[in-house]
Amino acid sequence: MRANLNGDGDAEQRIKSYDDGRNISAELGTLTGEASGQKTQSANYNVALQSKSYPYIPSKQDQSAPSYYDTPLLKQPVWIWSIATYFYVGGVTGVSSALGAVVQLTAPKTMGGLVTKARWIGTLGGAVSAALLIHDLGRPERFLNMLRVFRPSSPMSMGSWILTVFSTAAGAAAVLPYGPKIFRPLASVFGLISGVFGLGLSGYTGVLISQTAVPLWQHSYRTMPVLFLASGTAAAASFLELFDLNEQETVTVERFGLMGKVLELGVSMALEADAKRIERVGRPLQGGLSGTLWQTAKVLTIAATLVSLMPGKSRAKRITSGILGSLASLSLRLGIYYGGKASARDPRATFDAQRQVEPPTASLSTGLAHQQM
Repeated sequence: MRANLNGDGDAEQRIKSYDDGRNISAELGTLTGEASGQKTQSANYNVALQSKSYPYIPSKQDQSAPSYYDTPLLKQPVWIWSIATYFYVGGVTGVSSALGAVVQLTAPKTMGGLVTKARWIGTLGGAVSAALLIHDLGRPERFLNMLRVFRPSSPMSMGSWILTVFSTAAGAAAVLPYGPKIFRPLASVFGLISGVFGLGLSGYTGVLISQTAVPLWQHSYRTMPVLFLASGTAAAASFLELFDLNEQETVTVERFGLMGKVLELGVSMALEADAKRIERVGRPLQGGLSGTLWQTAKVLTIAATLVSLMPGKSRAKRITSGILGSLASLSLRLGIYYGGKASARDPRATFDAQRQVEPPTASLSTGLAHQQM
């Protein structure tokens, strides 16, 4: 056909001599534009050269460990350290306000100091949380733009509104008792509102990250929100233990903290077991920076629990327990944060999570069972 177009029996030979690798002959067309000077490897597929450029061809790889040239499928979260800190501060702030609201209803006279402390923790913590969130966003107006939308199906949208309502209510509950007498009764109302939204502030971040595509976070969607609430409970009690409290307040905070620490330890183990069902997904919790932080959090939680169970009511005991519990909660949040980044960088974790690939031992035992049947 090409010979007929050129009217020459030797046209095919000339086309081959001018072949530049794109099967375009200089006699049939002129290459112009940005790509006109492009260099190609060869007209024919050079397998040897390709094998030097890439370790393997995607279509020829082992399907038990799929990836695309071992390149991450996901971009790791762009959040910076302020978001991990926001997770911790939000947990302490939210659960403290919730505890203050409960005490306000049950024992406002004997534990009025605890109520006041919880309200001020909520006020200052809400301001710090907003500052950390704005610091990650880069500009204050970006946070205001998030309030232009109210979408119940979006954890990020609801989280922005929860933080706004909580901060306003907590601030009003803390300030109104020092204002005109006519407005002082409203402090109790705002205290209850801040307590309700405080639980949302502490737990919504767990819902938020579990709705992302990051394998470790996504695969823990059943336990992550509960873990954030439990860790927030332990962190709030640990923070309150650093303050001067009367005898009844001390007992209440210790019991509240003990409940949170035991629940945090149990749920963290459940989350780790859930993630380990797929080996590549649970790997960030076992090694590297995220694994070290995660394991450190469990050790510190156990240590804080043991100190709380020791006999005596000395202030040194409470401060030690408070410091250990606070470090445990912070380490846990940082471990989850860095674990998510490591999980997103692992291309096989993404594929394994999507395909629900079981560990080799489980696959082997399943295959043997089928053979025996």
